[in-house]
Amino acid sequence: MAKVLVTGSAGFIGGYVVEALLDRGHEVVGLDNMSKYGEVVRSYDGHPGYRLVRGDARDTELLRQLLRDCQHLIAGAAMIGGISYFHAYAYDLLASNERIIAATCDAALAAHHEGTLEKVTYLSSSMVFEGTTAWPSHEGQELEMPPPRSSYGFQKLAVEYFARAANDQYGLPYTIVRPFNCVGIGEQRAVGDVEVKSGNVKLAMSHVVPDLVQKVLKGQDPLHILGEGNQVRHYTYGADLAQGIVRAMESADALNQDFNLSTAESTTVLELAEKIWRKIRGEEVPFRYVTDPPYAYDVQRRVPSTEKARRILGFEARTTLDEMLDRVIPWIRQAVEAGTI
Repeated sequence: MAKVLVTGSAGFIGGYVVEALLDRGHEVVGLDNMSKYGEVVRSYDGHPGYRLVRGDARDTELLRQLLRDCQHLIAGAAMIGGISYFHAYAYDLLASNERIIAATCDAALAAHHEGTLEKVTYLSSSMVFEGTTAWPSHEGQELEMPPPRSSYGFQKLAVEYFARAANDQYGLPYTIVRPFNCVGIGEQRAVGDVEVKSGNVKLAMSHVVPDLVQKVLKGQDPLHILGEGNQVRHYTYGADLAQGIVRAMESADALNQDFNLSTAESTTVLELAEKIWRKIRGEEVPFRYVTDPPYAYDVQRRVPSTEKARRILGFEARTTLDEMLDRVIPWIRQAVEAGTI
């Protein structure tokens, strides 16, 4: 098994990735500056194969030190949040994430030159397909369309350019993975979150599932939905995504390849909202909703092709939306009661 450095290890997806790596027998070094959630406690904190380093992924020298005896790097550190986050922190997302990816690649190039680092696995985003008008979005299509309009989507596309450029010029091996609409437990109120009003409920900037669950738990009726509710998404469980990321890291066939990691099931926001309503309020209470004006970068359809990941990695996201919600709703209920979300 390998020794792996995971940047952004205390983040939402990062937590699932560390757990999956440890379960596979890898030794893991996690790097996080705790800027998003503050101090977090994970079930694997005491695992003998895990070491957490509190530090900044923009610190090239720190990254070089941590990579000295690592065979793999999973580059996951980034400023990230829900759609309102894209608007509130448009410049900070672009500037901070560019500095993170530049420092990451500089350190990775040095480690690869010294003969230790075998490959970098970069976490990109479904937002690179923001400008598409054809679905499903297949790997390579991101280069055939206008660049993303949001600074977040644009920067994630830049991550992919960094990966390919470092390979073209210096031969640094890579794999790119694009998670689609991660759902899971562990997403908390971020330190820098600003509350926004949605109907009669104030929410911290977050993703659609925790936002809708919170509003229903807090008794909002009718339920406020951004846009018309016909936006199409592919909600994918965090543990499934982590398995796909680890497979992409390990696979020799994934060398210098890119993969969409997602469930194959399409769901509209309105379908999601009604499903959450029924699970919390039951079948007897009529489902009522109203629509609010959408954000500018509320992409109407994010529909991935999952064929390549299935064919090359043998990866399929199998957790159903019902199963995800049955796990997530009780966790969010407890978090709301505790005031951590």
